[in-house]
Amino acid sequence: MQNQTLIQFFHWYYNEEQNLWTKVAAEASHLKELGVTSVWLPPAYKSNNAAYDVGYAVYDLFDLGEFDQKGSVNTKYGSKDEYIKAIDALHEQGIGVLADIVFNHKAGGDELEKVSVRTVNPDNREEFTSDVFEIEAWTKFTFPGRKGKYSEFIWDHQCFSGVDWAEDLKKTAIYSIQNFAGEGFEKVPSTELGNYDYLMFNDIDYRNRAVIEELKYWGEWIVETTKIDGFRLDAVKHINPDFIIEWLDHLNSKYNRKFFVVAEDWNVVDIEGQLEYIGITAGRTQIFDSLLHHNFYLASQEKNQFDMRTIFDKTLVQINPELAVTFVDNHDSQPLQALESYVEFWFRPLAYSMILLREQGTPCLFFTDIYGGIYDDKNEAGEDVHIDLAIIPDVATMSKIRTSHAYGLQREHFDHGNCVGWTREGDDEHENSGLAVLMSTGEEGFKEMEIGKKFAGKTFIDALGHREGELVIDENGWAEFHCNAGSLSVWVMKG
Repeated sequence: MQNQTLIQFFHWYYNEEQNLWTKVAAEASHLKELGVTSVWLPPAYKSNNAAYDVGYAVYDLFDLGEFDQKGSVNTKYGSKDEYIKAIDALHEQGIGVLADIVFNHKAGGDELEKVSVRTVNPDNREEFTSDVFEIEAWTKFTFPGRKGKYSEFIWDHQCFSGVDWAEDLKKTAIYSIQNFAGEGFEKVPSTELGNYDYLMFNDIDYRNRAVIEELKYWGEWIVETTKIDGFRLDAVKHINPDFIIEWLDHLNSKYNRKFFVVAEDWNVVDIEGQLEYIGITAGRTQIFDSLLHHNFYLASQEKNQFDMRTIFDKTLVQINPELAVTFVDNHDSQPLQALESYVEFWFRPLAYSMILLREQGTPCLFFTDIYGGIYDDKNEAGEDVHIDLAIIPDVATMSKIRTSHAYGLQREHFDHGNCVGWTREGDDEHENSGLAVLMSTGEEGFKEMEIGKKFAGKTFIDALGHREGELVIDENGWAEFHCNAGSLSVWVMKG
């Protein structure tokens, strides 16, 4: 069976002349060559700033680039027809598609409503800081450009638990909408800031049964309209998990299948929150291993001062590898983003080897490491910013090696603070499979490692081409493997 490999096929600063949906379709066969089995596409529905928004300021879930709303028919990524053609092109290559689902909030309401609210302490959302008063808020969504096609549901203030803007006061705050006997915000997995139900924009309230039923209906519509294969769930620690459970169970039951689902439960402090979420949802979703990403980031910053023997400590891939989706970076960790923690370029190939060439976890490639990217703009201070997100050629090579060689028994050699490695023994199903990986965050590295007696007398070379020469496995299945300083080598059997 082929190893599973995802790719996040977008980034925050995507600005190529070719729109993203067209690029997806054009790259489908290339992704197949890389060994990609599923593609995570960005939010495809209309956002508040239609033609420019990355997709997370959700306006209309039913508008996939079909209606003239928010200043454009197309989204930033193209039209509805182009989106469906991109999915079809991936399916023709046997590649699954994950839709990015944003259920925490909506933005860009069409009409103002008078809403009863109380302000809350932004550092403790359990603490009210005012009595009930009335504001005007953009809480009514009528979608005039769509004119009721696909759904006639109108969102109003009863669908939301909070907003962050009072139009009449021209003032930003966290306003708790008093819909349900003054209950405040919903109970959610994250207790950060007292209760982290409220994140941004108009916060969706899942105590409203009509909201739940509308989103279950939308789930059916998106599956049947686009034929997607699974979901990436945004910001789940801010959403009532009872709704997530009901929504997923509804779709799995209706279509008699188990959709592949990976949830964003961002946590770089401790593993307990992610483990709690897995418990609450009974393992219904995979989870992005943000703690492993954070360890990669720290290792890239600390260089030879970071103890590589601890790189997997207290990460999801170490504790629950079956549910861990591993990644090096994503759109949120890119430079200038709120969660900026971009792994230094020298360390990126080392990090990728640890998600692509090991047994544990399901790896997710990042668009810029395959295709590159450039950002030219101004920061919040008005200063010119140029960011060159360079292609990492080793990533594509290792992704292919994952498909051809990364199988069989894994032997660990994490016994040095700067120089670590592992081997895979291969299997009978994949001819010439098996490999050895050695990396060093300090000086040139070497290590005796066992790969298996079946390779006795076989010649190995560095598939990345960082080390010249060959080595031969001894009669006991061992050899001394080498790598360059601050680098890695992936040793495979010479063809």
